[in-house]
Amino acid sequence: MPHTFDLLVIGDANPDIVLGPLDAPLAFGQREQLVDTGLLTLGGSAAIMACGAARLGLKVAFAGRVGNDDAGRFVRTALTARGVNTDALRVDPVLPTPLTVVVTRGDGDRTILTSPGTLAATGPDDVPEALLTSSRHVHAASYFLLPRLADALPELLATARAHGATTSLDTNDDPSGEWAPGRIDATLAVTGFLLPNAQEALALASAASLDAAGSSATTGSLEAAAGALAALGPRVVVKNGADGALVHDGRTLLRAPSIPARPLDTVGAGDSFDAGFIAAFLRGLSTAEALAFAAACGALSTRAHGGTAAQPTWNEARTALARNGKNL
Repeated sequence: MPHTFDLLVIGDANPDIVLGPLDAPLAFGQREQLVDTGLLTLGGSAAIMACGAARLGLKVAFAGRVGNDDAGRFVRTALTARGVNTDALRVDPVLPTPLTVVVTRGDGDRTILTSPGTLAATGPDDVPEALLTSSRHVHAASYFLLPRLADALPELLATARAHGATTSLDTNDDPSGEWAPGRIDATLAVTGFLLPNAQEALALASAASLDAAGSSATTGSLEAAAGALAALGPRVVVKNGADGALVHDGRTLLRAPSIPARPLDTVGAGDSFDAGFIAAFLRGLSTAEALAFAAACGALSTRAHGGTAAQPTWNEARTALARNGKNL
């Protein structure tokens, strides 16, 4: 069956309110603190990744759920404006659209406050089978924010693979701190690429060790964590900020350096990295080339505030790599 879309992204979409940098602790007691910048922009790991992939030239569809409110209409308009098909973005008649406030610091760190809204209600019925069976690649994001969808991912991704699609997952952070020991294994078994950041990779691998050993065993290093996760099925692609990125397929470890950047805002950089890696993979680049290209996409996305404003085109990312001695 011919593929209608290059990429189907399933997961979270919401407005982000990005404030910062705040170089003092958050003050309660009805104190007001001033920061240099504030921005209302499109957020949600899945939504930012979808926009990044569309910017890189992929034909992208999005499946998820928003509320019947101004925030939901904002999300749909923002996705559509960036070339993402939103026919499968369902409107919940009762629950509100999720909303996230991101407070950044000058050192690049941030805190994230999210009101989940429709996230807990988003489930397999929000992902049309016709999209699963007509997309070249299926990417899922924010595993721990979407419990009903997370439980259905093994079947959803297996359906996509049965129709010739490749698959990927970016779990993002787990607000509970538990990291689903044992529960995520069935999803990883049908995931082609796992795309955590370094902190998430260590936490996921530690949870896997705890489940397997019945103790608090840990992997000890990022490389070992990537290898342990790769043993569960996927190729593990780890984002590590200024230290670049690495990929482990269970046998071989590859690395890519970061490219020089003077970031204004790192919000969404990991999602832009994901978009770059999948776009390069779908274009037939080697794993090493895809890793370098993804690192460039993540770095370039930090040139402006918010997750989508500075996402690069294919040629912009290639040019940035060429300036740093890497030609694709």
